[in-house]
Amino acid sequence: MNSKKILIPLSLGLIGLFVFNSCKAKIPAGAEPVRNFDKERYLGKWYEIARLDFTWEKNLNNVTAEYGTKDNGNISVLNRGYDYKKDKWKESEGEAKPVGDATVGSLKVAFFKPFWAGYNVIDLEDYRYALVIGDSLDNMWILSREKTIPDDIKQRFLAKAKSIGYQTEDLIWVKHD
Repeated sequence: MNSKKILIPLSLGLIGLFVFNSCKAKIPAGAEPVRNFDKERYLGKWYEIARLDFTWEKNLNNVTAEYGTKDNGNISVLNRGYDYKKDKWKESEGEAKPVGDATVGSLKVAFFKPFWAGYNVIDLEDYRYALVIGDSLDNMWILSREKTIPDDIKQRFLAKAKSIGYQTEDLIWVKHD
């Protein structure tokens, strides 16, 4: 039997499975996205207060995320931060869209299509403060409409994240000028 006849379809199938799985957004066990989510109220500028660090945001301060409406109805995403080691601004543009019911705070975001990742709003205080998590316990952000967050909201978000399994002691607390 010719091994190419087996390996090529098998390889294509595995690649297809990888791409298909990357298009689905996930949420960690024990986490629930907010209900009655209003996309229009969520749009606008948010300041990143804290995050679990990852490669793209390494050494960034003054981090913001701006959400708008795209022509196709999806959400435009512009993440921006200042790399204090390289002494320059860094930004990344992406797109987000609801996963299922648009009134649930479960979205998926892509900066490199067709690869989508989970963006789950799991706590929201009057569209002024948000606790957002990704697909796994490796991604978490605390966002605010201003450069600070009240301590009672901060403590509520930290307790909720910790109850899901997040290592809140590993959070990077973002500096804003």
